[in-house]
Amino acid sequence: MSSSLFTLVLIFTGLLIIQFIYLAISKIQPDKDYAAIGVRIKTWWGMLFIFGLATLFNPVVSLLSLMALTFFALKEYFSMIKTRKADRRLFLWAYLAIPVQFYWIYTEWYGMFIVFIPLYVFLFLPIPRLINKGTVGFLRSVSSTQWGLMLMVFGLSHLAYFQFATPAYGAGLVLFLVVLTQLNDVIHHVASIYFGKHKVVPTANPFLTWEGFVCAFVVTTGVSYLIYPYLTPLTPAFGVVSGMLISLSGYFGSLTVSVLKRDLLIGDDDKFETLKKSYLSRVDSLAYTSPVFFHMIRYFFDFM
Repeated sequence: MSSSLFTLVLIFTGLLIIQFIYLAISKIQPDKDYAAIGVRIKTWWGMLFIFGLATLFNPVVSLLSLMALTFFALKEYFSMIKTRKADRRLFLWAYLAIPVQFYWIYTEWYGMFIVFIPLYVFLFLPIPRLINKGTVGFLRSVSSTQWGLMLMVFGLSHLAYFQFATPAYGAGLVLFLVVLTQLNDVIHHVASIYFGKHKVVPTANPFLTWEGFVCAFVVTTGVSYLIYPYLTPLTPAFGVVSGMLISLSGYFGSLTVSVLKRDLLIGDDDKFETLKKSYLSRVDSLAYTSPVFFHMIRYFFDFM
């Protein structure tokens, strides 16, 4: 408990320093757009609070908190979809899948946790849409709902499973994952602002550049090597590999959700600007990094 408390205090101190630096730079350079970084810092505070409670008190606290996070992320995702009346029943069944998915985590039933959404939900979710609802818009409504469940519920739910899969190391592994994922996003954003020239998808996200990707990859991998001994039981080689995987998967997560939002919100620029500060913008990378990191650890290490 004392080592966990020391780690949380250390992270809290680091966040305070980052917060002050962010406020100072925002005042000194008002012409630069640091809004995305501000959103990320708020996410860090929220994650620190959740996992602080989980580390010091009970993992069920983080389970319930992450379940609420997936609900709001999915809700915002659905708000982007141009829906018909026939889709409302479909969305209801999608929401009901959230507590069931987290129940499998609570009972530590890994087999059902891993197949519930990609198998059972995907096979049976179209049924409410089919019954007396016609065929118009069927494919778009069902596939977009399934994609939202895959990202916002299945992907993010891996964050909650760490502490049940390995109580001894779960909290540290989650902190390690969240810190590197958010750091990767911030470095990518800052590097793109100052010297990013070659945009990856300029129509969807102007802050995703190849220069930012390279800088974020190098920094995230380096920081991973520095902090893995304090938060994880990983070996030096996997400390480096973890940073590389988190950087790559986080980049693809940001890229995918950016394109997804732009596709769903074509012709609705006002809503697109509003959603830049939404839950989706805060957890887009985690939806990819969480399952990738989780399954890598589970495959190579016995403590999972």
